[in-house]
Amino acid sequence: MPDHAETPYSPAAQDAVVLDAKGLRALAHPVRVQVVGLLRKHGPSTATRLAELLNINSGAASYHLRRLAAAGFVEEDTGRGNARERWWRAAHMSTWLNDPDLIEREPEATLAYLQSVAATHTLRVQRAINELQTMPPAWRDATDMSDWGLRLTPQEATALREELWAVVTRHRRDTPEAGGAPADAERVTVIVHILPELDTSAAPEDDER
Repeated sequence: MPDHAETPYSPAAQDAVVLDAKGLRALAHPVRVQVVGLLRKHGPSTATRLAELLNINSGAASYHLRRLAAAGFVEEDTGRGNARERWWRAAHMSTWLNDPDLIEREPEATLAYLQSVAATHTLRVQRAINELQTMPPAWRDATDMSDWGLRLTPQEATALREELWAVVTRHRRDTPEAGGAPADAERVTVIVHILPELDTSAAPEDDER
């Protein structure tokens, strides 16, 4: 991805981290992607609480937290807890894969990271679908799952991505400390995928038999 003007959703933001090879390898595991996401969404937590949310044992959660801490994604929240219970917080609020050469230098780690992100997105979608029947009608009506097939150049696809980011940036960001939201505001996940289909065979002409 190229550099962008500083917004809450750009690599230039103060609370963003741009992945290097070390960070990429640290995040090349779906549980670690989820741990970072939970700390960003809900604020500081302990290994025990994270283990319960992720349905893993606390030892595994502690291991993943230590790996994330070594790579700079999480840090100990020394203002909480005690000698028996360590609290952790996210060191940044967004992660950017902004080096186009990383996939050449670290192909396995890059693909593992992106697969972990895709799996996390799928989990969020499935969870929302499972809750659809019990959602308040207003939120059920606001829910959307759409896809459109477009035929674009790389430059046009990049422009589309910039436009979508600009739209998202105009809306209230979800952080543990977010204030000023209306009483009926809830967390909303917006997932955007721009996925080139470079191996798609050309459709046959209409007059072909």
